[in-house]
Amino acid sequence: MKDHTLNGKVAIVTGGRRGIGRAIALAFAADGADVAVSDRVTDDGRLQETAARIMELGRRSLALQVDVSQRRDVEKMVQLVMEGFGRIDVLVNCAGIWIPGQTLTECSEENWDNVIDTNLKGTYLCCQAAGKIMAGQNSGCIVNLSSQVGITPGTGVGAYSISKAGIIMLTRQLALELASFHVRVNALAPGIVKTDFNSAFWQDPKVEKQTSGMVPLGRLAEPEDIAESALFLASERSGYVTGEVICVNGGWTPSK
Repeated sequence: MKDHTLNGKVAIVTGGRRGIGRAIALAFAADGADVAVSDRVTDDGRLQETAARIMELGRRSLALQVDVSQRRDVEKMVQLVMEGFGRIDVLVNCAGIWIPGQTLTECSEENWDNVIDTNLKGTYLCCQAAGKIMAGQNSGCIVNLSSQVGITPGTGVGAYSISKAGIIMLTRQLALELASFHVRVNALAPGIVKTDFNSAFWQDPKVEKQTSGMVPLGRLAEPEDIAESALFLASERSGYVTGEVICVNGGWTPSK
């Protein structure tokens, strides 16, 4: 698909410092887009490194410190992208957190608020701010990151699964509301991806072999697998697709 379907487009990728967000940002840049990347963490230099890689690919970039759970941060992000690039064609909401090992009955109110505010409220705030720009342009595309456990429950995911399920309905509602403005809204629901986020499932070769054995395709996803699906949804190849959730999980459906 590297045929520059995003030439001349401007994208924002939240959570672009590492993992899936970084892979998506680089895939978009390789396909012709200028890409602004944001993250709550900037002091380790990884977000800036992602922006530098985008520019090495011949595209423009911005590296922005943003806490997506805060409206003022999100609105400032959109303002800076508009000032720098003049438009927003694609938004990918990758920013998210997971506090593993907690059941809903064990989950503290503080942890619940942290997960819901970052994952669900943060996605809503970014969609709202960028969606207004896209509606004014009469064009645009939003890709939200849900999860397999937003569709089926999983052990030890607690509030995370609730936040990701909420993102699915948020996606469908926005797709309906923004369709008349020619703005498409879709979601991806990855399974287990080999990122820092999911390191407990793959850093130990024995654990990875056991985990990948549950996946019909026989391996865990790489971040680039998710990036290719995001690229499809961001391009005109999916021009008649909106309100959909695409599972990118190798056929894996957890039973508990």
